[in-house]
Amino acid sequence: MASNNPDSSANQSAVSYFTFHLASGTSPVLLTSQISEDPKTDVNAAVEELLNTISNKFAGVSSEIFAKMDEMSRRLDNLEAALLANKEKDAGPSKSS
Repeated sequence: MASNNPDSSANQSAVSYFTFHLASGTSPVLLTSQISEDPKTDVNAAVEELLNTISNKFAGVSSEIFAKMDEMSRRLDNLEAALLANKEKDAGPSKSS
């Protein structure tokens, strides 16, 4: 007779797979967790793993955003300097006439 005991070795060694597609349209993230005696533990582990994955993605996106902002700031500074140089160049000859 087959055992329905959640402590059986078959249940202990089985691995559950959860696939989550992130809203960013990237490829699916495969999360694995060991099936344990308590289903809440499995859900908690899966949620924890998902949160870690999302946190890592957020950190990467944040870094990219800050890099883009730094680049835009540098380009604006260069543009401002060029405009000031142009303004001084145009104002220079009219004063010397």
